[in-house]
Amino acid sequence: MRISVGDLVFDADVSGPEDGTPVLLLHGFPQSRASWLDVVPHLDEAGLRSIAFDQRGYSPGARPAKTEEYGLPHLAGDALGVLDALGIEKAHVAGHDWGAIVAWYLAARHPDRISSLTAVAFPHLDAYRFAFRNDPEQRASSEYVDFLTAPGRAEAMLSDGADGLRRWYHVADTVLTGEQIDRYMAVHTQPGALDAALNWYRTGTLFDDTAPIGEVTVPTTFIWSRADPSVSNLAADRTATHVTAPYRLVTLEDASHWQPEEVPELVAQEIIRRTSGGA
Repeated sequence: MRISVGDLVFDADVSGPEDGTPVLLLHGFPQSRASWLDVVPHLDEAGLRSIAFDQRGYSPGARPAKTEEYGLPHLAGDALGVLDALGIEKAHVAGHDWGAIVAWYLAARHPDRISSLTAVAFPHLDAYRFAFRNDPEQRASSEYVDFLTAPGRAEAMLSDGADGLRRWYHVADTVLTGEQIDRYMAVHTQPGALDAALNWYRTGTLFDDTAPIGEVTVPTTFIWSRADPSVSNLAADRTATHVTAPYRLVTLEDASHWQPEEVPELVAQEIIRRTSGGA
């Protein structure tokens, strides 16, 4: 289905019983709402109403041209707008990768709209920034951001039949299947799509210490993997200091960065645990 939020139109999948407890699912880079395909059936079976949409830059009808239009307030506003369009006053939110960053922001800045948070792969943004400043491991783990924000990067990744983009999916010993990669490639090879997705990085949000998102006051679960090269131990451990509500850390030893695709049942179970009020 398509959901209009102001001048933007988002492609979305909504499933589960209409009267089910709503769960908003936010995807990461370079993926799409399809990253939740193996998670959603478990949520549906639990009686939840799942809402997954292609976020700003990923939906063809929501690709603003200016980099500054991809800042966190805009991305969070889109998520709230989707909930408004569906008549949902309050929802549980789960996000992976960049979707987790948006979810952390929503939970910190809009706790009146968020019942609980399940963040996958990416820690609290303020903890990540602290680690980047103080931890050589995190600085080394963040070097890929310079690669992605280099001038002409979108064009380079889409040259030679988009082989550069396809190679990106094999970062961190990816477990993604060929079918999953093809599905994401179909989104990012649309005109302007990869350039728009990279604007999320170009805003400088990841390292902007002048704009802390603040403490999270809703029940929160953080799922991460030690084998994920993008996040250091310090960033993961420090996340707890930014949550004042019940908090649960789920540490995976062997899973890759692509947790919703690799361990969908575990991710779903943790979301369900939060929606049912589990500690």
